[in-house]
Amino acid sequence: MSEFEAVIGLEVHAQLSCESKIFSSSATAFGAAPNVQAGLVDLALPGTLPVMNRRAVELAIRFGLAVDAEIARVSVFERKNYFYPDLPKGYQISQYQAPIVQGGQLAVPLKTETGTSTFQVQLTRAHLEEDAGKSNHDAYYGQSGIDLNRAGTPLLEIVSEPCLHSPQEAVAYLKTLHTLVKALKICDGNLQEGSFRCDANVSVRRRGDTKLGTRAEVKNVNSFRFVEKAIAYEIDRQIRILEAGGTVVQETRLYDAARNETRSMRSKENADDYRYFPDPDLPPLRVSEAQIAHIRATMPELPQARRARYVTVLKLSEYEADTLALDADFADYFEAALAASTSSDSAHAKAIASLMMGELAARLNAAELEFAALPVSPTQLASLALRVLDQTLNNKLAKQVLDELWNSDQLADAVIDRLGLRQISDASALAAILDQIIAAHPAQVAEFQNGNEKILQYLIGQAMKASRGKANAGELTAILRARLSAPDS
Repeated sequence: MSEFEAVIGLEVHAQLSCESKIFSSSATAFGAAPNVQAGLVDLALPGTLPVMNRRAVELAIRFGLAVDAEIARVSVFERKNYFYPDLPKGYQISQYQAPIVQGGQLAVPLKTETGTSTFQVQLTRAHLEEDAGKSNHDAYYGQSGIDLNRAGTPLLEIVSEPCLHSPQEAVAYLKTLHTLVKALKICDGNLQEGSFRCDANVSVRRRGDTKLGTRAEVKNVNSFRFVEKAIAYEIDRQIRILEAGGTVVQETRLYDAARNETRSMRSKENADDYRYFPDPDLPPLRVSEAQIAHIRATMPELPQARRARYVTVLKLSEYEADTLALDADFADYFEAALAASTSSDSAHAKAIASLMMGELAARLNAAELEFAALPVSPTQLASLALRVLDQTLNNKLAKQVLDELWNSDQLADAVIDRLGLRQISDASALAAILDQIIAAHPAQVAEFQNGNEKILQYLIGQAMKASRGKANAGELTAILRARLSAPDS
């Protein structure tokens, strides 16, 4: 064990699901041409004034309630002063002294070699702020351009206490937070588009020390894997400096994924360097008890509560419940399939879960598709699960039907009827197939009756082939075993 321990705190920027910016009516849609979504307020033209986006406030409150935080009845917007080309005003409107969400905690599951444990992450605050623009660098021409489409995009910055002690804990917390904001419908969680970004504050200290070490901030890491790698590298870098007798410098660093290293970006500012002061153009934000009560009453089911319901009500296994409930996209699809189902039986729920976690997930991975692009609707999958459950289809036939559903808007019954794929479960029909197989393979029948159990699977395979895969394999096996074990067979 190292004589040093890491201390990590995360600052997560979640882009709020608002159609317009936090202080202007400009659109927030991703992928627009540069600077077409930058209005007069975003450009900081003289005489323009910010107007608060009501939905952004409501989404921030929703998050605060979900993490059992204190919702400030009065919060204040302040100007955070710094000078970058992509910050037209020369300051960012944010919250510092009096944020809208104060405190809170999040229970985080952590998988280890011995099982899954849960630890609590304490939150410092979550505050509203506007995003900056983006500098685009062209190495070929040696020039940079400024795109202000993101300027003014509404963000909720979620700040944890420095209570994490390993890259694995940090990533587990980040994934749990990602699931929560998506389940709350306050953020789409798209890491590739920058909707969910993370700054990691990393320091190390000797074990037993209570004073925090000098921290370095690793900025804007936008994948779970890179967060883990960046923090691991930074911990190792700082330990090597201290072991060599050096001093860790407080600074902001960038993570280079190609080289798997962090590099110095600039010296790290303190809060005093930003010269925060209340924004004179924005009055204090006041939230009434009635507004909070309304938001509380309309809160969606939280992931942990959904997981518990899957186990206790739907009788899913712990593993199935974890996989479905703790992934917001899986959970939404699963809920939609349940709602479209003609059966409320827990066995049907389990059949839906099995198809989702097995064949459907495999096809998504193979096609490199996100759930949003999945061509099979929840209603189609529910119809397929029902036919697997009532044994109209075996696993092989279910895959064939899923192939058809992937490329059409039909339900399972229509595909089954069109292709004649109903599983054969009638005992007399199965017996007729077996009569042919027994007559055609007398040597193998004799071998089985002489004690070679393995030959049974060969005979079953021949029967399945004769039925073109439609025979109920379980029923077929039972009938054949009984037939060949009979004294007069």
